[in-house]
Amino acid sequence: MQVVGLGLVVAVLAVILRGSKPEMAVLLSISAGIIIFLAMIGRINSVLEVIKDLSARANLSMVYLGTILKIVGIAYVADFGAQICRDAGEGAVASKIEFAAKIIVLVMAVPIVVAVLNSLLKVVP
Repeated sequence: MQVVGLGLVVAVLAVILRGSKPEMAVLLSISAGIIIFLAMIGRINSVLEVIKDLSARANLSMVYLGTILKIVGIAYVADFGAQICRDAGEGAVASKIEFAAKIIVLVMAVPIVVAVLNSLLKVVP
């Protein structure tokens, strides 16, 4: 509820500011996004601890888990950056951020895909 309340207040203020000072509206949006992100850090850490615990129980390699978590982080950060660019009226830059993030995710996923395929080749004669 607090996040939604903050978001609504910021949205109303941004609409008011956008008419007279659009650069302040963008800064307000960025600030709100950072505040919301920082408020969620504790919850993100809780989820990461559960995932680490489950992977330890399942004897999964922490290398692969770390890579998957980095991929998820890249996706969230890229989406956040792209949304900020769109809020600032820079849709072209937002598209480039999303494109770059997709390429980075693809590159980071290659070792995981190779490991899965190697495992399948060992099972299938």
